[in-house]
Amino acid sequence: MCGLTTSWGTSTSVTAPADLRPVPDALQELRDRVAALRFGLAVPGRDDAVRGARGIVDQVDDYLLPRLRDLDAPMLTVVGGSTGAGKSTLVNSLLGAEVTQAGVLRPTTRSPVLVCSPADRAAFAEERVLPGLVRITGTAEGGDPHAGLRLVVHDALPPGLALLDAPDVDSVVTANRDLADQLLAAADLWIFVTTAARYADAVPWDVLHTAVQRGTAVAVVLDRVPPEARTEVADDLAGMMRRAGLEAARLFVVGEGPLADGRLPDAEIAPLREWLRGLATDREQRDAVVRQTLAGALDSLDARVLDLLAAVEDQEGAADTLWLTADAAYRDAREEVDESVASGSLLRGEVLERWQEFVGTGEWMRGLQAAVGRMRDRIGAAFTGRPTSTDGVQQSIGSSVTGLLVAAADAAAERTVTAWRSLPGGGELIADRGRELEAASPGFDEAADDEVRDWQGHVLALVRAEGAGKRNQARMMSWGINGAGAVVMVAVFASTAAIPTGAEIAVGAGTTAVGQRVLEAVFGDAAVRSLAARARADLGARSDRLLGAERDRFTGLIIGTAPAPQSAEAVRAAAAGLAAARRTR
Repeated sequence: MCGLTTSWGTSTSVTAPADLRPVPDALQELRDRVAALRFGLAVPGRDDAVRGARGIVDQVDDYLLPRLRDLDAPMLTVVGGSTGAGKSTLVNSLLGAEVTQAGVLRPTTRSPVLVCSPADRAAFAEERVLPGLVRITGTAEGGDPHAGLRLVVHDALPPGLALLDAPDVDSVVTANRDLADQLLAAADLWIFVTTAARYADAVPWDVLHTAVQRGTAVAVVLDRVPPEARTEVADDLAGMMRRAGLEAARLFVVGEGPLADGRLPDAEIAPLREWLRGLATDREQRDAVVRQTLAGALDSLDARVLDLLAAVEDQEGAADTLWLTADAAYRDAREEVDESVASGSLLRGEVLERWQEFVGTGEWMRGLQAAVGRMRDRIGAAFTGRPTSTDGVQQSIGSSVTGLLVAAADAAAERTVTAWRSLPGGGELIADRGRELEAASPGFDEAADDEVRDWQGHVLALVRAEGAGKRNQARMMSWGINGAGAVVMVAVFASTAAIPTGAEIAVGAGTTAVGQRVLEAVFGDAAVRSLAARARADLGARSDRLLGAERDRFTGLIIGTAPAPQSAEAVRAAAAGLAAARRTR
């Protein structure tokens, strides 16, 4: 066989008890284990798993670890919502200054703007929160969301509270949507802004459902509400919030009306401004919001990690199937080689012709009778440059065995490619290499030829070692080591246990039997059987190596793509460690 002992996804369960460590350390361990997960196989749900893993890593880096390490840090309030909902206008209106740019073109808010009190600048200037975003300063101009986090200091904000104007959650630009999700996950408090015309849209509620799942403190601002429909619309939205599990969330209604210098009327936003100011100045209220969101985010990790582990199992299952399919194809190829060797089918054509030249013409028997004849033949071959009959036998055997191995490797490659194209994850793995992989690798012919030549040398070495103690008899055998080796090689392919009844094979078997009887006279019956068995086993081992290397062209594509062995167990152990650390706080 090709030497396979275990399937790709099989792993040993990790049962060691979790170390009791501080919560931040245990959380860091979980974060690192999740970050190391691989979801490279294109199976259903792969993209969701990638986003889920990235979401956990981002939230741990951006929010959970910074907050756990400094519970008294200023509260980060992220203002998010749909395109055109009025987020930037709301932030500017709350501060009475244009600190972030409101726009009319989609997408509107593109680069995140964080506004804080001068007293809190140091808390946000460094990479305590959102460490992956470079801090930039300057005018309130939109820009590339990947340019960084623009930091604005303003006296209107009291210490202990920062406002972050986030990109649109439904932006037409994927990078903006992803950044908006990341920023919302980094918030102590969400202020979600929607409008009277769009509050029932699916996207806002997808975001709000995420808030519920993660236990995040939320306030909702219903903007641009017509005065005549204020009560009706507000009541409808409040009912939707209760049914969604947001009954504890604050709802602020902003009526529709003309802007003054691009800002909302003070009377419309005063309730929200005072509530935020109260959170900033009342430490007990602020701590309650922070702890609610922190606990909710930590609690949410359980279900999110379970989802990832289910996705890992899907990846491992697909990898197992691909691995086993490739292995089966090459196991079949190996068995085909064994069958061809054992059946004697190689003793046809040129091999049989060369063998009969060596034995059937009487040259070999004449050599047994006269050392002089042997010497004459060898001297003649040396002067003419023509190969001896023994050389012809060995060459034809080598060509036949090499051809057999190449055919087997080609067939296995074609079977594997055909199967992988129909299996989950397989088509993408071979998409750019299908033609290359449909046949044996370009250097396989030469590698097979080298192995077969080495095998023949090994057979001669076996014969030489077997005859070392019988120098007198061996010296009398005019056909020498090469002739005895040729008999052993042919015997490998003419096993009396499985010789077909065809005329060609019968002739080959008969002449082989004559050779074997002569060898038995010199070495003994058991020794000759041992020689043939060892020669056959060595050829099998070489076939294993050759076909195993060909199989590894396929299985190697899985390594580095599918989850690493025991990576799921490492995540489970880290999650258990975090749970234990939280219980002992």
